[in-house]
Amino acid sequence: MIRYLMQSITDDLKTKLVILTGPRQCGKTTLSQELQFAHPLYLNYDVLADRQVLQSQSWSREHDFLVFDEIHKMPNWKLWLKGVVDAEKSSASLARQTLRCASLVTGSARMDTFRQSGESLAGRYFHWRLHPLSVGELTQFGGLTADDAFARLMVRGGFPEPCLAASDIAATRWRSTYLDGLLREDILEFSRIHEVNAMRVFLDALRSRTGSPLSLASIGRDMGVSHLTLKKYLDILEALYIVFVVRPWHRNITRATLQSPKVYFYDTGMVRGDAGAVFENLVACHLLKRVHWQQDAEGAKVDLHYIRTKDDAEIDFVLSHEDELTHLVECKTRDTASHRALVRFAQQWTKAQAVQLLADTRHDQDIPTPNGAVIQIRRAPQWLNKLGV
Repeated sequence: MIRYLMQSITDDLKTKLVILTGPRQCGKTTLSQELQFAHPLYLNYDVLADRQVLQSQSWSREHDFLVFDEIHKMPNWKLWLKGVVDAEKSSASLARQTLRCASLVTGSARMDTFRQSGESLAGRYFHWRLHPLSVGELTQFGGLTADDAFARLMVRGGFPEPCLAASDIAATRWRSTYLDGLLREDILEFSRIHEVNAMRVFLDALRSRTGSPLSLASIGRDMGVSHLTLKKYLDILEALYIVFVVRPWHRNITRATLQSPKVYFYDTGMVRGDAGAVFENLVACHLLKRVHWQQDAEGAKVDLHYIRTKDDAEIDFVLSHEDELTHLVECKTRDTASHRALVRFAQQWTKAQAVQLLADTRHDQDIPTPNGAVIQIRRAPQWLNKLGV
């Protein structure tokens, strides 16, 4: 299946190294293998024979495309990769301004360390984050209608294998083995063996709290561990692209980080809750996917937040550009009446598009507010489809 980043990555590979990150099994390897090159080579650091080739850099120079997978496990991998990229640049045609051999690095965890201070890859790469399938991808490349794509994602989530499986049962079986593999293999890269069971309990607690303001202190009391330990666990789950955190909107970043965040799953199928919780998580995934695409493709200063005031007025999501809000988004399963908090904030941020997404409705509506702002009641499948990714 064609993925939404394929053309962008193909274009970038002509001039720079590309680093592709994202959740495990979201399609990074498949995407890399479907890029159109005459003589590609895929090398995985976890495979002994490939590791020896990588360490000695003994691959044939006849290849025009190299894929390096899991090389973040290699000691001093950034310096190693810098040497590879610089060697390819020195042998490239300066007239064409292209690399002799295109290079793609893929990884699911810890790859974001290349963004930290002191990195050796500055100016040598483009970064892309691959997300699971969305309504837009399933309609554009999968041949489904927006309604059918939305219904499938609500049941199976967006990871390619369960989403495209022959049955819902096959999707459920995949998710069970996927979660066990994450706990046994990936999490052990970050923590000690005796912590895995605690991580499993914490992950289960998050699955039932999707979309709710998160209190690590409360969960810590239930588990008998400190909130600092749970903060470390949450950081690990974020690094592994299992969960993502949505923080409250505030122009003062320090104040925003002190308020309770909300946690969502990259795999909507992991949510434990009613249809409303699943729907909210699905919308969160689509919005984050759009935000990451704008950041990676355009360098845009956009972000995803939510709003909650001291008097408990709340809307699910807001999108920001620079220091201004561009979208206010509230998720409802059926309620066609304008959400009170959405009306309030639409009148406060008049330049922002105020949207109430409904999982189950037949018609779109535009409802004016007393000060002239408009609440857009929209069918979720069609609105998500128009996000473009």
